[in-house]
Amino acid sequence: MSALGFIGLGVMGQPMALNLRKAGHALSVYARNPAQSAPLLAAGAAVLATPAAVAQASDVLFINVSDDAALEAVLFSREDATSGATSGATSGAAAGLPAGGIVVDMGTTSPAFTRQLAERLLAQGVSLIDAPVSGGQAGAIAGTLSIMAGGTEAAFQRVLPLLQAMGGNIVHVGDSGAGQIAKACNQIVVSATLLGVAEALTFAAQLGVDAGKVRQALLGGSAYSKILEIHGQRMLDENYAPGFKAKLHRKDLGIVMAAAQAAGMALPATALATQLMNALVGNGQGELDSSALIEVIQQLNKAAS
Repeated sequence: MSALGFIGLGVMGQPMALNLRKAGHALSVYARNPAQSAPLLAAGAAVLATPAAVAQASDVLFINVSDDAALEAVLFSREDATSGATSGATSGAAAGLPAGGIVVDMGTTSPAFTRQLAERLLAQGVSLIDAPVSGGQAGAIAGTLSIMAGGTEAAFQRVLPLLQAMGGNIVHVGDSGAGQIAKACNQIVVSATLLGVAEALTFAAQLGVDAGKVRQALLGGSAYSKILEIHGQRMLDENYAPGFKAKLHRKDLGIVMAAAQAAGMALPATALATQLMNALVGNGQGELDSSALIEVIQQLNKAAS
């Protein structure tokens, strides 16, 4: 059984790492905030002082951080993990990666950066699997995430049994970066649907109809979606405890729009959703769940009424 490492123990990463432990895997972890690693320590994982130390102890290293810059820092930083000071020796994970090892990036990063990173790691004999996820905190806890993987077939097959401890729908989409492109497609669909649900519920309420009953009716027809089921209820309850923070959703949409611009593509629905998510975050609500997007729609309609 492979020795595993996990770096990035936030809302998603912590339950994912716990599921690897529940599956019986030896696990070393690192988190800047000791409170995030405490449940892993209690579950029998080794908590190490630097990303490099975790990498040295691991054949397969999972990383779940927020963006390109954070992933770059985890792998190549020369910052001391405890003091924040810059030192001559790197504490980044790349320094500890063994030849023949695998890095599995489970965060959402840009396809272009992912492809560059794959080449950079390959130069030191390390494979990269980009494996972003969908399913939110609930899916991470339940181990039912949808996982979209990019990388070589050989590396994917090595990590597939490990991914199965965290996800239920696991698809090898293609070469490096393909997983991140699939995740971008996921965010296109999610954002457009989230906006549609927010508009529908606001429309019903403003025209004097019970929005909860409208949602119930729509769940039985062609308008059904997980977004309507889960996020629609969140909107009705005004329950915006983050399963997926609005500021991270905005970051993901920025990745989509940058890639679309580079390819000379028009994505009008995604562009509109991006602007409205910008408004939500700009209004100081970036820490809320992205279903709080309905508040932007409601505010627009209050202004118009």
